[in-house]
Amino acid sequence: MVTYNMAMMRKIFWVLAFSTLAWSVGAWGASPRPKVRAITAFVRVDPAHPDAPFDAAMKFLDAARQAFRASGFEVEGVRISTQPFPDYTRSLARADALSLLNRIDDLARTRGFMLNIGPAMLHDSDGTASVDLLAEFLSKVPRANASLVVAAEDGIHWGSLRQAARLIKTVSERSPHGQGNLNFGAIAMLKEYCPFFPASWHTGSKQAFAVGLEGANVVADVFAREHSPVAAQELLTSELSVHLRDAEAIAQRVAASSGWEYEGIDPTPAPLGDVSIARAFESFLGAPFGSSGTMTAAAIVTRAVQSVPVKRVGYSGLMLPVLEDSVLAKRWSEGTFNMDSLLAYSAVCAGGLDTVPLPGDISEERIARIVGDVATLAYKWNKPLCARLLPIPGRKAGEQTEFNDSRMGNVTIQPIR
Repeated sequence: MVTYNMAMMRKIFWVLAFSTLAWSVGAWGASPRPKVRAITAFVRVDPAHPDAPFDAAMKFLDAARQAFRASGFEVEGVRISTQPFPDYTRSLARADALSLLNRIDDLARTRGFMLNIGPAMLHDSDGTASVDLLAEFLSKVPRANASLVVAAEDGIHWGSLRQAARLIKTVSERSPHGQGNLNFGAIAMLKEYCPFFPASWHTGSKQAFAVGLEGANVVADVFAREHSPVAAQELLTSELSVHLRDAEAIAQRVAASSGWEYEGIDPTPAPLGDVSIARAFESFLGAPFGSSGTMTAAAIVTRAVQSVPVKRVGYSGLMLPVLEDSVLAKRWSEGTFNMDSLLAYSAVCAGGLDTVPLPGDISEERIARIVGDVATLAYKWNKPLCARLLPIPGRKAGEQTEFNDSRMGNVTIQPIR
């Protein structure tokens, strides 16, 4: 009888123990599942049959989106990135090239995908006619995104970055509120198959895809629970790994069933609006973004992201888009951080100067110097960075931006030191 009672007691003990453990995992386990910000397909455009690759890509993307949704991921959108557009426009007259870009841009609008037409210049020796074409195209504020490579393995592209500055200045003057520059990035040391825009590009001929998550909510959850740098990094690595391994498993199944090649996942915890990376930092710091300790938080996130056991592409670091993150936008207006702060944080993460508003009267030479700083930092430390700069026409330091775009907050323009 005694033996029976002891056995029962042991059984009850283990039942309670496992029940408590299960409750703990439910209450304190993995962070809320992040959105899939982008499933990005990479295609090649033939100017003779421009619609064909998009038809095939959308068929694939619709199936991929359903697979992620069936596994509990909310999917914000699907994207298509072409080879560099000069490849399929250089043999055309200027009017015909512009007509082709407008045609595929209309296709993106009607079919409901985001479009990237790749870099205007891949190499410093490339011709500049494509920059003129892109400036005209972006000035109409299309749906499409584009870029220009200002640093790569062969060094800093000083000629290209001056062309980037010329394009940024031109588009700021010709597009409403300078808004066309939201769709352009000067990219440095960023390899192919990044799923995030406007930096996405590729030169391959295969049908391929990559995935990017909107994971700032995971950082916020971890930073609310852990304020020790070591513990926060360990927990963040663990939490990100749970979601990213799940996402990668889905991507691999999609690849196996479709024949499209899976290039990887960008584990950068992208923010958007109130899903704020800055709010996460402030929870960790107990102080406004830009205060002492912000660089430490940036490094924690980057180390955690780069420790996740998945096939990584893209930035694989940290995004700090000033106007796309509601708390970053507020702190920018308050002056708790500035452009120099963002460059400093970029030394320990991947990012650069993303959606940074500038006075409208800034000179082309000054823009080139800013892009040059980003390119120099990226090349020195071999890290992917992007400059998405937004001179605001007719606005000076101390005045407000007036973007008409649901993705963007409006902020006070800060002086350039």
